[in-house]
Order: sequence, then C-alpha cells, then structure tokens
Amino acid sequence: MRKYEIMYIIRPTISEEERKALIESLHGTLTGLNAEIRKVDEWGMRDLAYEIDHNRKGYYVVVDVTASEEARAEFDRIIRLKEDVMRYIIIKDVR
Repeated sequence: MRKYEIMYIIRPTISEEERKALIESLHGTLTGLNAEIRKVDEWGMRDLAYEIDHNRKGYYVVVDVTASEEARAEFDRIIRLKEDVMRYIIIKDVR
C-alpha cells in the first residue's frame, strides 16, 4: 500500500447535489477497492489558472489516500470517464 495525494477539479456548472453525489461516488470507488481515505480537503470554488472548456472556475477537492497500485489504476480509469471532472492529478506521496 502506498500513500497518494489526489486532486481533482469539478465542473462549476453542476448543482450542489450532483457535486456531492460525484464526490461520494469517487470516494466510494476508492473505499470499495480497499483503499483508506486519510483526509479529504474540499477547497471549494476557485479561479482556474487558465480557461478549461469555457470555464474560468472549478470546484477543487484534494484527497490523501493509502491504496494499492491496482486501486490507484482503477480509480484513474474511472475518474477519466467522469465528464464532470475537468482535470485531475494523482501524485505518489513521499512524506
């Protein structure tokens, strides 16, 4: 099991209920793959450094997780399919 930091940006045009459901779904994917979510930090709506798909804002979420390589790969595959996630990054935590 390795520690990862995952950050993703959700499209600002979805409703609050849809956003909460998306976050729950993504985190449920991790826990369903025997990953341990250590910390969730929702930064909220922020300005983007550059325009993405005609959006100037996005809802930022940062997650610290302990997961196997298989769980990380499956999460990577699933988040790539989510249309409401504009960008994401998964970083191996070396702390």
